[in-house]
Amino acid sequence: MTNLSSYITINPEIRFGKPCIVGTRIAVSDILSWLASGMSHEDILESYPFLTNEHILAALAFAANREAMIKMIAA
Repeated sequence: MTNLSSYITINPEIRFGKPCIVGTRIAVSDILSWLASGMSHEDILESYPFLTNEHILAALAFAANREAMIKMIAA
């Protein structure tokens, strides 16, 4: 995957600064919630046809990177 900033943006004026998919108001946390609720990648792509599989993978990578950073800071 290329640089996450190609897919994820943080703008304080959009969704109160939550990390979002570039060009949308879909937050990384929205995608994580959908996956956690049992939606598949295909379900998400069907419901939100402007998203791509790369967007979903970028959201997962962003969340994983954020989790790793929190663990490093806490250590």
